[in-house]
Amino acid sequence: MGEFSIWHWLIVLLIVIMIFGTKKLKNMGSDLGQAVRGFKEGMKDADTPAENTAEPNAAAPAAAPPQVTASAKSPLGTRAEQAEDIAFKAK
Repeated sequence: MGEFSIWHWLIVLLIVIMIFGTKKLKNMGSDLGQAVRGFKEGMKDADTPAENTAEPNAAAPAAAPPQVTASAKSPLGTRAEQAEDIAFKAK
C-alpha cells in the first residue's frame, strides 16, 4: 500500500508536465541550478581568508570624525532641553 512503483512516478511526472509545461520546468531547473551554483561560490568565498582587503585599509590613515562645536546648535535644542520638553508634555 505504501510503495510506489515506476508507473506511479511516470503518471505523476506526466501530470506535472501537463500542468507546468516543458518550457516552464526547464526554466525552473536552470534557475535552481544557478541558485545552487551561486550558493557554492558564496560558501567558497566565505572560506577563503580576506588577506587582500586588509592591506590597503591598514596603509590608509583613518580620517578624523567631524567635531561638533558649541555654535552648531540643533534646531531641536540640546538633549537636556529635549528631555525637559518630553517630561513637560507627559504631565
